[in-house]
Amino acid sequence: MKKTLAIVFALCLAAAAFAQNQTIRAFSHRGGRLERDENTLQAFQDSWDAGYTGFETDIRRTADGVLYLTHDCTLERTTNGSGIFERKTSAEIEQLRTKKGNKMLKFDDFIAFLQDKDNLYVEFELKTKPDSLYSQELVEEVAERVYQAAKSIRTRNSVLRFTSSDIRGLRYLKNAHPDIKCKGPESELLIIFTTGVTDKTIETCKQEGIWVMGCKTEGTTRKMVQKAHKEGMIVSLWPTQKIEDFMLAAYLGSDAMCTDIPFTMKPWLEKNAPWLNVVY
Repeated sequence: MKKTLAIVFALCLAAAAFAQNQTIRAFSHRGGRLERDENTLQAFQDSWDAGYTGFETDIRRTADGVLYLTHDCTLERTTNGSGIFERKTSAEIEQLRTKKGNKMLKFDDFIAFLQDKDNLYVEFELKTKPDSLYSQELVEEVAERVYQAAKSIRTRNSVLRFTSSDIRGLRYLKNAHPDIKCKGPESELLIIFTTGVTDKTIETCKQEGIWVMGCKTEGTTRKMVQKAHKEGMIVSLWPTQKIEDFMLAAYLGSDAMCTDIPFTMKPWLEKNAPWLNVVY
């Protein structure tokens, strides 16, 4: 415990030294997956009630074409079911319950939850992997449906961002909607990487013409974040499973940070690091 507190204190001091012009967009990852029943309506409602206007979620398609919020392509970890999510019908999914007894949340119901809320930051992750479950045609269908639903949200001063580690859906949106914003603070596309910020992630974003990257904090250096910024890119880091994860991301210069512990993190930061300009 003493070692952990010392690490957090050191990160606070380091982050404070660079915080003058830094704003960090914090958002609730799956509604706070380590503190709530992830990707459920109650988790997102609790996050909103706690003062969060930023959310991240995952979208998958059933065999009969209904979109739900769920991270895994298998059902065992989060529900009382088993097997591949994409091979189930919506009728089968409706019979399932999460490990904490909640229904799986339909994408349309999440969109309804967001209606008439302002100052939102939402990352809609297109979960279209493994490739064997999503042909190019299905990838495009999911991407288009998520895009159209997001555009139907009645909101002001909001950033609605489409994200994926599967470049196929992002390429489709970029080509199908030439007016989509790909650069600057209102960018609507983000590439998810499973590494830290590197020369390769920067080059990939440049090649794709997508100027927001979601990278792991592990393996990221302040120098590489600065390089990405000089290229005009926005850097979002993950995960935040502990307070020190967030403080490290702040020190590294991250523009955004998802958090698995939103209900612990916000009051802690407000009390212990008020000099950080965090937008929730």
